[in-house]
Amino acid sequence: MPEQNEPLKHGAEEPVHDVAVLGGGSFGSALAKVLGENGHRVHFWMRDEAQAEEIRTTGINSRYMPDVVIEGDILPTTDLGSAVNKAEIVFVAIPSKAFRAVIKENSGNFPQGQIVVSLTKGIEANGFKLMSEILQEEIPQCRIGVLSGPNLANEIANRELTATVIAAKDPQVRSRVQDLLGCEYFRVYANVDIYGVELAGALKNIYAIVSGLASALNMGENAKAMLITRGLAEMSRFAVSLGANPMTFMGLAGVGDLIATCTSSKSRNFRVGHAVGQGKKLDDAVAELGQVAEGIYTLELVKEKAEELGIYMPLVRGLFEILYGDAPISAVINKLMMSVQNSDVEFILPRTVAE
Repeated sequence: MPEQNEPLKHGAEEPVHDVAVLGGGSFGSALAKVLGENGHRVHFWMRDEAQAEEIRTTGINSRYMPDVVIEGDILPTTDLGSAVNKAEIVFVAIPSKAFRAVIKENSGNFPQGQIVVSLTKGIEANGFKLMSEILQEEIPQCRIGVLSGPNLANEIANRELTATVIAAKDPQVRSRVQDLLGCEYFRVYANVDIYGVELAGALKNIYAIVSGLASALNMGENAKAMLITRGLAEMSRFAVSLGANPMTFMGLAGVGDLIATCTSSKSRNFRVGHAVGQGKKLDDAVAELGQVAEGIYTLELVKEKAEELGIYMPLVRGLFEILYGDAPISAVINKLMMSVQNSDVEFILPRTVAE
């Protein structure tokens, strides 16, 4: 595998495509790097002109990836309209709280039939909307996709082996994204269940916070495994009640992403949970992180929605009591262990039993 500063060689026969990446955070930077090294021209939009100029002159995004050089034909800009107008495909890595406002303000810049792919793992508070739903509402003229999976940004930026999922109804959207992003260290699988893939990506952030708490409390491996698997049961139960395919949760976007974020200190949500488990207040833990931990916002929305629909989600309720109700962590854990012991597997496929 090439050294960090050695650019990957893209075949001369490969056409150069103009693509846009919206959002100058860690994942936007990682994806811009993949696209640039794959030989494409990347119109990389961010709000901060100083950040854009730094990347333009040094190739480094020091706030989010100080040790990584973003190589290739990278064109940082603060002009979103210009970036979108020049692109065949747009990847959106804007935090969920600002997602709709940015897209709505610039909706007229997205041409008819353009492919727009959301990278954001979050939920909008008003109406419990996923990012793909926001895109469909604000830019209905575009073809929408969602990218999700066990994709820790720093590992992608360092060319560590990674797989992801592109979900879209349109087969051309799936194949185009696979062609653009696929390379020797980044493998792209396809799925048609947009809602399930996207909801899995948002929900797993909650359980990464729970796992961070467990790690800070030095819980054993048995306990950690229990939390991850019960988290999978809980998130799939919730998602299927909203129309997702249960089998999506057996793939990269479901159990794959859940394992990555629940076992890695590189996960922002895990780190927030770990800090709270060490006794820090939530606000202090978030301030120390210095980046968006989507699970904090998602937790409140999912708890409210689960109660509205009558869906049993004890881990969500317990984490909410710890973060927002000042409940002692030990008391919540004891309560969870004394709760009703439900069936192990949430969804069983039909099978024929030989008599």
